[in-house]
Amino acid sequence: MAFELLYWHWIVLALILMLSEIFLGSFFIFWFGAGALSVGIAMLIIPGMSETAQIIVWTFSSSLFAVGWFKIIKPLSLDKTKAGLSREALLGEIGQVLDPPNGDKFGKLRFPAPVLGSDEWLIISQDVLTAGDRVSVVDLSGNSLIVTKA
Repeated sequence: MAFELLYWHWIVLALILMLSEIFLGSFFIFWFGAGALSVGIAMLIIPGMSETAQIIVWTFSSSLFAVGWFKIIKPLSLDKTKAGLSREALLGEIGQVLDPPNGDKFGKLRFPAPVLGSDEWLIISQDVLTAGDRVSVVDLSGNSLIVTKA
């Protein structure tokens, strides 16, 4: 009795590979499962497909799915915003003092162009500042910027 690969073997292999991705989390084995599923579907359409042809279809479709994901689709979903990176976006920015800070009162700064959605920010400084001074952002403290004279 010779073993023969049937369409449902490929579909079961596809399910096993796709479900194993839950435990691995690499999102790579999923594409081998998708390739196995495509062979299972192809065997429903072409029932007499040889085992060599099945392996070739599986290899080609798995490679095509993996390359398509990593080279075409995944780069489209990269987060290009600066959300969560406010510190890096603000450090080194130069603005003009509108209201100098004094005592425990925050000052106010204006950037020439909006930074992270706002052109006016509350500031804290150890330097003595007057309205109109140019300052550079050196750090953040909550929602306020820590600045020094530029």
